[in-house]
Amino acid sequence: MSAPGVGDLAPDFELSDTHGSPVRLSDLRGEKVMLVFVPAAFTGRCTGEVCELSENLSEFDDAGVRVLGITCDPTASQRVWQETEGITFDLLSDFWPHGEVARAYGVFVEERGVALRASFLVDAEGIIRERIVNPSTQVRGLDWYRTAIGAPAGR
Repeated sequence: MSAPGVGDLAPDFELSDTHGSPVRLSDLRGEKVMLVFVPAAFTGRCTGEVCELSENLSEFDDAGVRVLGITCDPTASQRVWQETEGITFDLLSDFWPHGEVARAYGVFVEERGVALRASFLVDAEGIIRERIVNPSTQVRGLDWYRTAIGAPAGR
C-alpha cells in the first residue's frame, strides 16, 4: 500500500497513548495534527529526532499544531522512553494489531516490523497538507517541519 498523498483524507485510527488513553484522529478535527512515525523507541536516531522535536515543541504550539508520535512499540516501553528522555508530546502505540496504522499510511516495513520515518501534517478538516516519507536510516530535519507548519526556518 502506498502512502496517502497531499490532498488525501488522512486514514482515521484509534491508538493508546502512554497512559493507556485512546486517541482517535477524527476526534481531533478542528485542530492541525503532525503525525510523526518513528521506527523504534530507545534507538539513537529515533531518540535524537524525537528529542529535537520535543525541545522545539513551542514552534508547533505557536503554529497551532499538535504533535503525535507513533511507534510500533508497546505502550509500557513508550512510557519509559517518554519519561527517560523527557519527551513532551504524546506517543501512540501501534503495537497491536502490529503496525496497523503504519500500514494504513503505507509506511510499515513488514520484514522489520517497524514504520519508516514518515510525517504527515493533517489540517483541521482531516486532509493531509504536507508529508515526508524517508527510509528508517534517514532522519527528518527540523527545517522540514518548520516549512510544513509555516514557522521561520533556522529559528
